[in-house]
Amino acid sequence: MAGFGNGTRGYPRSRGRTWSRTGPDRATLGIIGAVCAVAGFFVLGAVLGPAAMLCGWLSLDRTWSGASRRPWALVAFVLGAIDTLLALIWLAGAATWGNGLL
Repeated sequence: MAGFGNGTRGYPRSRGRTWSRTGPDRATLGIIGAVCAVAGFFVLGAVLGPAAMLCGWLSLDRTWSGASRRPWALVAFVLGAIDTLLALIWLAGAATWGNGLL
């Protein structure tokens, strides 16, 4: 009988079952970040750039060191940073007097 406090599962929410840090989850997050970064060059760079940086950082396992770097994560982070920088430069250029905003 599994009742009366003699359960068959020790820790049903163990780290290996639900929140493992290996496998396709980190790779998928890196690919999503890279897609956001590439799309950010064409539309909504100020929003998609930081989103790509966040996805890339989370996919890098929150560290820069180690041999477990994934190429999609690094691509997402670098392209997201470039995308964010270009969006900020474009916004700063659009806010000058000669562009008719003021």
